[in-house]
Amino acid sequence: MSSARPTPTPGAKMVYLIKRKPTTTREELIAHWFANHMVGVIERNERQRAAEKPHATHYVATLFDPPPKKSSNWDGMAHLWYPAPLPRPEVASAVEPYDTFQEKVEAYWPWANREYIVLDGSLPLTPLTLNPPFPCTRSGFFKVTFLVALQKGADRNALFDHWFDNHVPNVRTTMEKVGGFRYVVSHSIEPETEPYVGMAELYFADASGWAAYREHIRPDGMEQWVDYDAMAIFQSGTELVGIE
Repeated sequence: MSSARPTPTPGAKMVYLIKRKPTTTREELIAHWFANHMVGVIERNERQRAAEKPHATHYVATLFDPPPKKSSNWDGMAHLWYPAPLPRPEVASAVEPYDTFQEKVEAYWPWANREYIVLDGSLPLTPLTLNPPFPCTRSGFFKVTFLVALQKGADRNALFDHWFDNHVPNVRTTMEKVGGFRYVVSHSIEPETEPYVGMAELYFADASGWAAYREHIRPDGMEQWVDYDAMAIFQSGTELVGIE
């Protein structure tokens, strides 16, 4: 199974996986992320833009639904798109907190990815009118995120080739069959330094689309390379939008 490979989005998608501290509730995390941290990121980014320094062109955060009956590695993730990958800092973010959000979360690192939009269905977005327009929220979809881990010793280049030439067509065909409207694949730019080699984001109108997808998707050989024990799968229905 193969077809033309998707075209990469220009630049780099910097991903930040977020985990709250044991003493932080999910409600606290969301409140400080939206009200404090996102506002600060938007303001600093605007200063970078005004000074003609590297700055993000988009900024979106996903809130992961708590998984039933088990603890979660992550509570959410932020995506910021830049013209080029940001250099890896010497110290992780939140080691020396500069806002309340960073006081409430574990230290986190940037993860540079190359993004490929396979199905480009639109997402609803209504900027605020009674407050500053951003940050705002969007919902009205059912999103499933796969954080893909590589088996120890497996050939990552072979995985990427199979992902593009076999798995992407399989998922795209199944998504179209069941009414999924958006499918985004991201591959790690430096996979040897990251816990995950890539990520897939699937959007459906509601949970029934995801159920239908699981019923219709067929194996295509990804199991040769993917470490399913280390892979993480999250569901979500809300995104926070900082920069449109």
